[in-house]
Amino acid sequence: MRPGIELRQDYDAARLRASAKSTRNAGQSRRLLALAEVYDSGTRSKAARVGGVGLQTVRDWVVRFNAHGPEGLVDGKAPGNVCKMSALHREALLALVESGPIPAVHGVVRWRLKDLVQWLWGEFRIAVSETTLGRELRALGYRKLSARPRHHAKSEAAVAVFKKSFPRV
Repeated sequence: MRPGIELRQDYDAARLRASAKSTRNAGQSRRLLALAEVYDSGTRSKAARVGGVGLQTVRDWVVRFNAHGPEGLVDGKAPGNVCKMSALHREALLALVESGPIPAVHGVVRWRLKDLVQWLWGEFRIAVSETTLGRELRALGYRKLSARPRHHAKSEAAVAVFKKSFPRV
């Protein structure tokens, strides 16, 4: 009896190799081939070399395989970062955007993402980037509006002189 966690008895090396051959997931195939090495009375070190990993990773694969079978060796989707804003925060942000800024209180005449980021920090101590906040507002149904750029030195008189005027035919 080998030390460590034993593999489940309802599979054998041939069955794992057949599963590895039929799967379209390269990671799962590599893990199945490594475990097939263990079924063939190979050592965990040899299985680690076959899988290109360390002994602890092979142990993790064995635990996953014993619990869920070959499907347990498929890579799952990474959970990602936890969202910093809760439903309460979104409701407060929505109410603030809907009511609009009060220039005397907020110091701005229209909301910018930068202002809303500062408000979130001041109100809830939540640090989010402008990009993240823009994504949240877009999910809430808002769009980024920006004024058409206008050069500060544009002269309407110069534009009128520059336009070509053709005689009417």
